[in-house]
Amino acid sequence: MQESYFELVVKVSAYHTLFSDFLSDTLPVGFEENEEGFIIRSEDELDTIMWGLEQFQEALQKALGETIELECTQTKLKNSDWVQEYQKSIQPLQIDGFYIHPTWDKPRSGLINIAIDPALAFGTGHHPTTSSSLKAVGRYVKKGYEVIDVGCGSGILGIGAMKLGAEVDACDTDIISVENSSENAKNNGLTFRNIWEGSCCVSNNKYDVVVANIVADVLTFIANDLKNALKSNGILILSGILDKYENKVLNFYKDCEIVEKIAQDEWITLVLKKR
Repeated sequence: MQESYFELVVKVSAYHTLFSDFLSDTLPVGFEENEEGFIIRSEDELDTIMWGLEQFQEALQKALGETIELECTQTKLKNSDWVQEYQKSIQPLQIDGFYIHPTWDKPRSGLINIAIDPALAFGTGHHPTTSSSLKAVGRYVKKGYEVIDVGCGSGILGIGAMKLGAEVDACDTDIISVENSSENAKNNGLTFRNIWEGSCCVSNNKYDVVVANIVADVLTFIANDLKNALKSNGILILSGILDKYENKVLNFYKDCEIVEKIAQDEWITLVLKKR
């Protein structure tokens, strides 16, 4: 480990999701999201990422015809293993009948325990999209169901489904997430039936429940793939949707009816079923 690392604090005034998508496609490392923007950490200088963000801001402003404020501050810090520091900050929490805790904390009796070590993949249950998705999993996944977790992140949703007795496949376009999901499943004494790096269209299976906690733009882009993965009476759980983008997403799922909508803060999780 090097003696120091670089931390880039990024603040954006609008279009948080679009900047998040840009970073997801660009960065070779994980990043942290907060209400104001993002925090990126690396043992290499992040000047190129700063330049890329500025170029993306400029292109976005031209395309949208509006001003978007961007502030980037890079700092060189002493390396105290920030991944471990981040892990220590994760606290256990209860979501309906689930109890999510890091492996170094004790399970809680009477609840469905999920041990999650977050590492660099999204999904510890603390974000509203993960929390509401897990609530939907708890309500609609039954023993013996076939489930696929698309964009599995930490694997928390697929693990929750397995804890309920489902056979679960999972995929993510990020190999770190695939590895993290597999490791988290192992920590829970479970194994995904199949898990792969890539999209859900790789699978020829049909599922009782398809869950995708991603971002609104991706949910529109892969709408047909998600719907095609459903059995005729299957349930689709979509999350990662800011409330202002709800109608935009629903326009791509007009052949589905809304079974339930779970709102938490400014985020929406949609439970859909084919008409």
